[in-house]
Parts: sequence; structure tokens; C-alpha cells
Amino acid sequence: MARNRNRSCVVRPLMHRPALTLFLLLAATAASAHVKWFEAYEVAAEPVPVWTTLALPWFWLGVGLVLFFFLVATLVERRAPGLAATRGLDRATRPLRENADSFLIAVLAAFFVALFAVGGTYLTPELKTGAGWVPWAQIVIALLVIPRRTRPLAALAIVLLWALTLRDYDLFHLLDYLALGLGLAGYLLLSGLPDGRWHDRRFAILRWGIALALMWSSMEKFMYPQWFLPLLEEKPFLAFGIPFGPYTTMAGVAEFTLGFGLLWTPLVRRLSAAALFLLMFAAVYPFGRVDLIGHATILASLLVILADPIREQSLDLEVTPRDRRATFFVPLGIAAALAVTMISYAGMHRLIYHESGGRLAALLRPESARPMHGASSGAPPGAFWRSSEHYHGAAGKADPGAAETAEMMAAMDRMHSEMNSVQMTGDIDRDFTALMIPHHLSAVEMARAYLRSGRDPELRKMSQAIIASQEAEIRQMRGRGPAAGAHAGH
Repeated sequence: MARNRNRSCVVRPLMHRPALTLFLLLAATAASAHVKWFEAYEVAAEPVPVWTTLALPWFWLGVGLVLFFFLVATLVERRAPGLAATRGLDRATRPLRENADSFLIAVLAAFFVALFAVGGTYLTPELKTGAGWVPWAQIVIALLVIPRRTRPLAALAIVLLWALTLRDYDLFHLLDYLALGLGLAGYLLLSGLPDGRWHDRRFAILRWGIALALMWSSMEKFMYPQWFLPLLEEKPFLAFGIPFGPYTTMAGVAEFTLGFGLLWTPLVRRLSAAALFLLMFAAVYPFGRVDLIGHATILASLLVILADPIREQSLDLEVTPRDRRATFFVPLGIAAALAVTMISYAGMHRLIYHESGGRLAALLRPESARPMHGASSGAPPGAFWRSSEHYHGAAGKADPGAAETAEMMAAMDRMHSEMNSVQMTGDIDRDFTALMIPHHLSAVEMARAYLRSGRDPELRKMSQAIIASQEAEIRQMRGRGPAAGAHAGH
């Protein structure tokens, strides 16, 4: 699984280039939502402790830069520059503001038609299913969203489909889609009601769903930074030359704070929506059409938030402080939102994977409980390296050497699991050895399995060399400190 590409691009410390840092901080979210679709991940792996993130200087640098941006935006919002910016946004988005419902309904209908055409997915390209009825359910949802009277039924169908996905995927995994799904369902429900107070709240509900979804998903950059390393090695240009540790940390800060910005004052939320739209839309080119399908509803919602329709009628749903308080409460609001989200993320993971047991565990984490090679179709199990070239299918039992082949596959799966469970610290020396030791151990196991039945003289000679060289390197890496002591008994 090793990808040993060296990134030779070196940047000067960002502390000395604050303007560039702010730009890169906001730009870093371009790849933020793609890890589960394009690279390996393991939702049951132990997350990096919250206090480890809070000890990172790049975390506080990112928070400080975004705080500065929010403070300036709220200070000028009710003054001439802010009023001019608001008028400019109103002029630019007037056609969308006047046709926001028609635009959203068209995108939602097209989205579910696309899911029907692709087939084999629940509500998003990442959540795979072999159930043949699911695509037909999604084409029915596409038809229900069009007439106003049937939109509440479409909302109910979306919620039920998410709930049915719990049969195949861990609850912790599906929490990534809960706020977004409820935001879309809430919009459809309220847009189907008669004109009035609740109908006018439909865009506010949608905005809250998008904001909470982004804030929750941003926690991956803090709690599971190792998920991003293969992606950045595959597409290093996404990091703008920023080293892996600072990039993932600042990308998480950017995604979280821009999501938080969607809940703040009108100008802040519109600017946050514009930044998020540009960055997510820019990711379509490197990641392709599946990215566009998967993020179509978010992109459309961000455009509607940018247009900010019926803002006067939905103010009773807001919790954002008004006038000068909007500036003074920015630090408190971000701190409270970060604390609640981080504690909830870590707490839910512990509850699902450590505290629950028996039938409750089977209900909350069916994805992780699934046997590694139990699928007769040869599809990779949900929790193991989905959409990755490192999954090699099921071993044929009738072929000579099948037992050794299965053993080699087991070694690969064990390596993936152990590498995914390593907690990244940003200390490149420690992280390198912690990742390389299980990698080398897997290579040694595979070489020994080959020697038991393999007949090719060159491959046997190569396997013996692998065992000798990589065992020596393992001893050398273990001798450098306790970084990988957990792998000693592998």
C-alpha cells in the first residue's frame, strides 16, 4: 500500500505571510469532503484526542485568522462598505432570489434522477447498496419533490431512506449525512405547507442543515488526519504546497468556521456561502462527475444562501446576536460551537464503539461487525478501504495456494486496520515509524506465506530478501523510541 512520493515543494513559514495564510486557509477546504469517496477510511478507528488538536499551533493560527475575518466583516456590515457589499450581492443574485424555490426543486429532482441512473447507492454516491428497490425509491422521491403538495411525502421518504441505511452502515458514519438530510427534508416539508410563518422558515431550516453538516464533517480533519494522507499523495496540488500536518489542521478550521459563518449575520453568512461554493465547485474538476452529483444539493443550497431570500420573514428562527453584539459574540460563538461539536463527535464515537454492547452494538455498528470477506459479490466490506485499489476481492478457495493467498489478504487487511488506527500527531518522525512498522510487518507476513507454496525461483529469492531487509528495518525503527510499541506483538 506504500506510496512513497516525495513532495519537494517547500514553503516559508506561514506565520510570516498572514495574507497568504488566510487565502490558503480558506482554499484548503477544496478537498475537505472527498476522503470517504476517493480514499481509505475506517470509521471504527480510535480518533485523535481532542486535547491533541487543541495543542497544535496551526489550529490556533487558523482560528485567529478566521476570527479576524469575522470581526472585520461584522464591524463593517452596518457601515458604508458593508451596505455597499450587501447591495452588490442583492443585485448579482436577484434572479436567483426571486426564483429560489424553483431552482432548488429542479436541482433536487435532478439529483434523485441521477442517483436512480447511477444505481446502487443510498442518498449519496458513497453509501453503496445492493438492494434493487433503492434506485426506484429515489426516482419516486424525484417525482414527489416537484408538486408542492407532495413535497412533505418526499421529505418523509428521505428520512426513512436514511433510517433504512442504518441496516448497512454504522450510526457514526451516517451522522455525517444526518444534518444535511434533515435540512433538505425540512426544506421540502416546509415548502409544501401553505403560505405563512412556517412556510417562510424553509430557507432558514435549509441553511442550518448545511451549516451543521459542514461543522460536523470538519471534525474528520482533527480526529482522523491519517485519512487524508493518501489523498494528498495522490493529488498533492490540493495542499498548495502546505505540509500535511498544517494543511489538515487548517482545512478543518476553515471548513468548521465557514460552516459556522452560515449561522451568523447576513453579510457573514453570504460571504461564507460564496467562499464555500467556490471551493467546493473547484473540486469538481480534479474529482470528476461523481463529486458533482454528490455535492449538487450542497452547492445549490449555498447559492440560495448567497441569494438570501425572504430574510425578513424568517428572522424569528435566528439566534445570531444583532448590531454590535454580533461582533463581540463572535469569539464566544465559535468557542461554544467548537466545544459542543468536538465533545459530541468524540463522545458519540466512544458511545457507539466502546460503551455499547450486545444487541445495541449490533444496531449501532452493523458496518464494523460485518465479516471482512463475507460478501459473496467480492465487494469490500463497508468499513474497510472503500473505493480503494488496495482491496483485492475474495480469494478463490479451489485454486492451489488458496490458503496462502487468503493469509496474504488477511495480512493486508490487518495492515490497513492498524495503519488506520494510528493517531497522527504531526511529529513526522513518530508518525512515519508508526505507519511504516505495520506496513513492513505485513510485507514480511506476505513473503512468508508465499514461501510456503510459491515455486517461482526469482520470487522465492525476492521473498527471502524482503523478510531479511524489512525485519532489520522494523528492529531499527522500534529501537528509535516508543512510537510504534503497540505493534510489537503483531
